[in-house]
Amino acid sequence: MASSPIEIPRTGDPAILARLFGWCMLAVLFAFQVNNVLTVGFGIAPVTSIASGGATAGTWLELAIYGAAIAVAVLYVMRSATTALRWDAHLIHRFNVYLIRALFWSVFLVGIVDATVAFMRVEKIFDVLVGEETARLFGKARWVGPYIHMPLIVAGFILAFFTRTLGFTWLALMVVVAELLIVISRFVFSYEQALMGDLVRYWYAALFLFASAYTLFEEGHVRVDVLYAGFGPTTRGFVNAIGAIALGMSTCWVIIGIGFNGARSIINSPVANFEVSQTGSVGMFIKYQMAAFLGLFAITMLIQFVSYFFDAVADKRDEPGHRDVTPAAH
Repeated sequence: MASSPIEIPRTGDPAILARLFGWCMLAVLFAFQVNNVLTVGFGIAPVTSIASGGATAGTWLELAIYGAAIAVAVLYVMRSATTALRWDAHLIHRFNVYLIRALFWSVFLVGIVDATVAFMRVEKIFDVLVGEETARLFGKARWVGPYIHMPLIVAGFILAFFTRTLGFTWLALMVVVAELLIVISRFVFSYEQALMGDLVRYWYAALFLFASAYTLFEEGHVRVDVLYAGFGPTTRGFVNAIGAIALGMSTCWVIIGIGFNGARSIINSPVANFEVSQTGSVGMFIKYQMAAFLGLFAITMLIQFVSYFFDAVADKRDEPGHRDVTPAAH
């Protein structure tokens, strides 16, 4: 986890440009996601339509959202000019930890409940318990998504307030348990359903995509650089800052830009339509969420790269509070 706030200096020499860059990056990310909801959910023409002359009142509202978000970021930086870069990095990382923890709780709850619902749907248990007419609702992704999945996701975000673990170990254990149940049911009881494989893939995808941002914080990603090991702390900070922008943030924005590019994009379309896999009613209704995982991966990584950038600039400036991390063995 992050270092204790007591160990991190709250104030330091002003770093206006670096902080403006990082906080404006987060402001644009926030505005982009708000506008994405307006475009996909309410059919408002995107900001890019201004260039083609197809702007509407809603489009100008979206543009205003960008301006307001950036203005708030600039105002915050200017009013807190002496805030230390490492303190900003800590605050951003702490928010990202909560976000990732909430996502893990969400996929845990949705996985357990949706697998149970899928099993009861396949075995016609709902027909006995609630009757045929109500049972049909459990076979419709557009009903299961809003009325079962969404409340569970909200519950996951609430639970994340009361826990202090990211759950990587537990989710990895659940993947193993789910895979073990497949083996036992298939080879001992000669029973297998598509929902079993869906659950493993669902949790497995969440484990790797959501853990990536925290792995960056712990320096756990593979670094192929024969020169880096010989650099001093300030040179490493410079290299990390440039790399965070040129390689990290740019990659995240490519994924976000392509994935959320309009209502028919590779992320927006499955989510808006509660898309299901080819197994249909005999599997879990979580394909649309797995499409969203890619976008959430890019978002959490971008947030973490901003935190990483702040820490790197602080290292370049040789500021106090450097956190020594032993890189994971590869």
